[in-house]
Amino acid sequence: MIRTTISTAVAMAIVSTASAQTDVTGGQTNVLLDTDLLSSAASLDLSGVAGPVIAPGNLGAGSVAFGINTRDAMSLPTTFSYDASTFPGAGSFSGAIEHTGSVLFNNDTIEVGNFTIGFDGTRVGGDRSGFFVESTTGLTGVLFDIKVNGATPTPSSLEVAGDLLVSSEFAQILIDVELTTADLTGADVGDALVQAVPTPATAAVLGLAGLAARRRR
Repeated sequence: MIRTTISTAVAMAIVSTASAQTDVTGGQTNVLLDTDLLSSAASLDLSGVAGPVIAPGNLGAGSVAFGINTRDAMSLPTTFSYDASTFPGAGSFSGAIEHTGSVLFNNDTIEVGNFTIGFDGTRVGGDRSGFFVESTTGLTGVLFDIKVNGATPTPSSLEVAGDLLVSSEFAQILIDVELTTADLTGADVGDALVQAVPTPATAAVLGLAGLAARRRR
């Protein structure tokens, strides 16, 4: 009885520590672009995708999804962690969510891809949450700021829904390469849905807590 009580206490202490910061290493990010708006406003005509891209994604017809890289990926490992009890409050998350795969425009002459979803506190303001999408291959740089419309954080999964707003950096690039003369900063050009899951190790610890609770009963 004493041994069981000690084991339970240790298990609960472990899970209390682990659940404070849950490590993401799987899942997918779904994207649905407003292709008509991109074509008419920025002369960007979607021509295809490349790499390990899932089609359709979980945002319906026309959407695509990019798998979230693992934490031990050889290239662009995911480092994102979150506290399910306080997300998306300040200090409740850290790191970045990384993906592999590209989107191609204008007969495959323009590529953006290997996307990073990160956070920058200096980007908060207006509809901008501070989260951003950055392309790290092809045309590199911050493409979109994310307007977060809803989040469902738990210790076993994380869903975040938002709008993709053209960043000031991307808007300037579009002007510089003469795809548009208009400043499109802040234009809503699509939707994103992050569906992230934690590491198997985290899930195992959560299972240990459940086992400990059953043994205690």
